[in-house]
Amino acid sequence: MFSKLSTALLCIVSIMGGTVSSQNTSTSSSSLNQTFYKDVNVTRGLTYHYYFSPPSEDQPVLMFLHGFPSSSYDWHNQIEFFQVEGYGLIVPDMLGYGGTAKPVNPELYKSSLISQDMVDLLDAENVEEAIVVGHDWGSKIVARLANYFPERFSAFGFVSVGYFPPSVFDANMTEINNLTTQAIGYEIFGYWDFFSSDGADTLIENRLDSFYDLLFPNDTVFWITDFAPEGKMQAWLEANRTTATGNYVTQEERNTQISIWRDEGMAAAVCWYIIVTSDIERDDDQGIPQDNLTIKKPVFFGAALRDYVAIAASHISRTLQASENTTTIHEYNSGHWAMFEVAAQLNSDLLAWVESL
Repeated sequence: MFSKLSTALLCIVSIMGGTVSSQNTSTSSSSLNQTFYKDVNVTRGLTYHYYFSPPSEDQPVLMFLHGFPSSSYDWHNQIEFFQVEGYGLIVPDMLGYGGTAKPVNPELYKSSLISQDMVDLLDAENVEEAIVVGHDWGSKIVARLANYFPERFSAFGFVSVGYFPPSVFDANMTEINNLTTQAIGYEIFGYWDFFSSDGADTLIENRLDSFYDLLFPNDTVFWITDFAPEGKMQAWLEANRTTATGNYVTQEERNTQISIWRDEGMAAAVCWYIIVTSDIERDDDQGIPQDNLTIKKPVFFGAALRDYVAIAASHISRTLQASENTTTIHEYNSGHWAMFEVAAQLNSDLLAWVESL
């Protein structure tokens, strides 16, 4: 595992040059129409809150899966775009977020269980096959859907974060962070210890503006200096530091996201990190069928060249390695939040990819 990870990380240096200014290409900042939201109890008894719009004529259904620390609102630019185009949409608040159940038992966040939840949502809407696209931890679930339920999806899309191989982080996190420091000069995953620590949720909740600025900075180099390395995020929040928010985020988008975080809290959301810094995720991955370790259907990956945690070169490499079918790669001049920062271009590329299927 280390030889593969090291090889991918060593490809990173070429994209670690200066910071490139970004442009606001967000198509809209309006809140999503709440009349399109539904609630359903999945087979294990948890309630999911999700956006649903039926397809027009013979159009396929798209499922969009968000990551930390977000909600279905993250996809509002894509929802508005593809709904007008007539595509069906299933966009859930993932477990621990928004209007969906928020258990604080990390065992309930196993990828195998959440993958089944996603299939339950398809069943609730009588959808036999969908196209699924994920961002951040949502990309991990897209990978697991390819591993566990390839027959229910015709194609798999990843944004910013690429394919997650099973047990990719089955080694000691200290060793992995040491490896990334040797490869590129800083601990890419140092912040995981903070999110997994006692009291992290409370500190975040008490510093939401500071937290938002660090997650959505105008200068993404802050992710190198104050986000990723061990101890830096905690220090940032304790000092209640702020910086200029990315100019790709509108004030309405910022207010909406912070309001959701304030209302729902972070205690459940951090479980997504606890399972990967413990043995829970590693043990859960042992149940993946060996025949499904690679994706045999078309894949889309939109890489973010100024994401200094989900390093583009590394994620492109492992996504290509995991794909046996046609793989479409796009590289964007953006930070982690490509669905906001380059929304128009991402939407156009996703549409072209979906139409090509």
